[in-house]
Amino acid sequence: MQFRISHGLMAVLAIGLCNKADAQAFDGFALYNTSNSTTARLINANQQIAYTWTCPTNYSYAMALKPNGNIVRTAVNSGNQINTAAVSGRVQELNPQGQVVWDFIYSTADYVTHHDMCLMPNGNVLLLAYVRRTAAQLQALGYTGSSNKYPGRIIEIQPTGNTAQIVWQWEMQDRFIQYVDANKPNYMPIAENPHRMNINVANSGGANAIDWFHENGIDYNEDLDQIVFSARYLSEILIIDHRTTTAEAAGHTGGNGGRGGDFLFRWGKPANYGVTGTQRITAAVHDPKWVHGGAMDGWISFFNNSGNNNNSAVDAINPERDGYNYPWTPGTVWGPTNYQFRHNCLASASGQSAQQLMPNGNVFCAVSGQYMYEVNSSNTVVWQYNAGPQKGFRYMCDHPGIINLLNNPCGITTDVLSEEEAAAFSMFPNPATEQVSLVGVNVETLRAFVVLDASGRMVKSELPNWTIDVSDLPDGVYTIVLEHSTGEKQSRKLVVAH
Repeated sequence: MQFRISHGLMAVLAIGLCNKADAQAFDGFALYNTSNSTTARLINANQQIAYTWTCPTNYSYAMALKPNGNIVRTAVNSGNQINTAAVSGRVQELNPQGQVVWDFIYSTADYVTHHDMCLMPNGNVLLLAYVRRTAAQLQALGYTGSSNKYPGRIIEIQPTGNTAQIVWQWEMQDRFIQYVDANKPNYMPIAENPHRMNINVANSGGANAIDWFHENGIDYNEDLDQIVFSARYLSEILIIDHRTTTAEAAGHTGGNGGRGGDFLFRWGKPANYGVTGTQRITAAVHDPKWVHGGAMDGWISFFNNSGNNNNSAVDAINPERDGYNYPWTPGTVWGPTNYQFRHNCLASASGQSAQQLMPNGNVFCAVSGQYMYEVNSSNTVVWQYNAGPQKGFRYMCDHPGIINLLNNPCGITTDVLSEEEAAAFSMFPNPATEQVSLVGVNVETLRAFVVLDASGRMVKSELPNWTIDVSDLPDGVYTIVLEHSTGEKQSRKLVVAH
C-alpha cells in the first residue's frame, strides 16, 4: 500500500500549522547581535525589540536559539594568541537572563575558533577553527609557497557540566594532495581527485593570506548526517561526511559515503579541482544552509556576495545525489552547472552576511553593514529592520525556543477541529521517550498521520495505527497531525525527551 498525503494535509504542512491570513507575511522573529557588542536582540514582525539579552562577553559572529529558550553564542576570547579574520576563541550557552550555562574556550598559540558555528539537533555545536602550520611543515607535504598558513579544522563539542568537550574532529590538512614532487606525500593528479584539496590551489586570498582558505560558514543536515561549509578564498561550498569517527575523518574510507573525511561534493569554482568550467561563485561566499520545508526542501542556499554582476545574491542549488554520495563524471564540472534559484539582494556586501529560504517561500537576508529584510515570492518586501549585523538568524512563530522564551507570542494553535472534538484527542505519555499511544482517536477513520519538527519539516509519516514510535527522534517539540477519511484533521504538540 502506497502512502500519500492528501492536498488538504499538505496545505496544513505548507504553512507550518500557523493560523495566519497571509502565508507569505513575515512570520516570527529575527535574532541578532553586532560584533564586539554584549547585547543580543530578538526583533518581531512589527520591527520592535521583543527580547534583549545583556551578555557577559563581547559577541563574535554566530548565534542560535535553543528549544528551551536559551541562546548559544560565539564570543571574543580576551586571551587569543591568533588574531586574524573573525576570530572568536570562545562559545557559551546563556539562559534568558544572560547567565552563563556553560563556557568553552578553544584558543591557544596553535588554534582558535572563528566565524561561524552550528547548533546541532542533539545539542552539540559544530565550530570552525584555524590551525597554525609553519611553511616548513607544509613544504614537507608538497607546498610550494614560503609563508606560514592556517589550514581549517572543524570540531564538534558536547556540553558537559559548565563547559564542553570535543567529541569529533575533521582537518583540511588530511585532504591535501600535490602534483609537483613525486617524492613527497599524496602525489596524484589534481583533476582525477576532486574529493581531495590541492595544497597549491590558487585562491583569492593571495599567497600571503595566512587564513589560507578562509572557511566562514557551516551547517548540518541531520537526515544525511553531512556538513556543508563555505570557503571565501576558494569561492566554494563543500560537503563532508559526519558519519565517521575522528580517525575515519582523518582518512579516506568509512562513513555513509565511504570516503572518510574526503569531500563528498564541492561547487562554485571548478578550477580548484583542475577542471575547466564556469565559475559560478565569482568571489566571496558566506552562510551555506540546507533548506528546511517548502518547495526547495533539501536544497542548499548560500550568500553569493558578488554573484549578480558584482552585486550580492542569494543562490540555491539542488545537487544530484545517489544515496549519500554526489555523482561526478571525471573531466566534468560537479553539477548543477548553474544556480537553480536566485534572489538578487536589495543591498550588497563584500563580507559576512546571512540568508535563509523560509518554508513559506520568503527569502530572509541580513546584509552586513546595510540592513535586514525579507521578501515574499513576488519579491515584495514584507519586513525590514534598519540594523546591519554581520549575521542575522530567523525563527518562525512555532519554534519551541520562541514559544518558551516569549510564552507563545503568536498565539500558535494547531487544533483544526472544534474545541470539543479536539479535546477528545490526546497522546500518552507526553513527554515521550519511546512510543506514544493515541487516545480518543477513531482509528477506523484514521487515514494517516505525520510528525513535523519545529521548523514544520516532516520527519516521520505512518499509516493508521494506535501507536507512534518516537525512539529515533532527537529531543524537541513536535507536532502530530492526523488526517481522517471524513476530511477532519487533528493535531497536537508532543515533547520528545529521552
